[in-house]
Amino acid sequence: MPRAGLNQQIVVREAARLADEVGLDQLTLAALAGRLGVALPSLYKHVKGADALTRKLAALATAELADVLTSAAAGRAGEDALRAVAAAYRDYARRHPGRYVAAQRAPDAGDPDHVAAAGRAVGAIYAILRGYGLDGDDAVDATRVLRSALHGFLALEAAGGFGLPRDVDRSYDRLVAGLDVAFRSWPRED
Repeated sequence: MPRAGLNQQIVVREAARLADEVGLDQLTLAALAGRLGVALPSLYKHVKGADALTRKLAALATAELADVLTSAAAGRAGEDALRAVAAAYRDYARRHPGRYVAAQRAPDAGDPDHVAAAGRAVGAIYAILRGYGLDGDDAVDATRVLRSALHGFLALEAAGGFGLPRDVDRSYDRLVAGLDVAFRSWPRED
């Protein structure tokens, strides 16, 4: 019998908190069971194993990130929207480092919640890119450029990879400004 009050949603949310504290790569079922005050086998009543937990955590994190991006973009267009979304993306990654890493996982086609969350996140980006006149294949490419640039910066920042004597916030601002220029002058396919 599962512990009273414990369900999959509670397990996944606690896993998210733990991943933010220790890192996604250090999240274990044993640590999570200890945190929840249950025996390890009890977790299997709520998640089918470590990979299933990671998939559920990825879906949760992607949904949270989609909410953050959608909220940041609301009522904005062009560079203003791009800057707001880039700031919100960075803030989410800093506040939720374990969840942020989990959100980088592509959704499993068999997980409708994760697929829907990913669609909302991409939809927020597509909305910004439409303001630059980008759609179709150009929007796909530009979305990948945006995600790669922001993620690359954030991964280096989190790893302590910026040692030069220059304000990192200013560098991030310059990255976003460069993306704005790139999107405004995007080479169109014939």
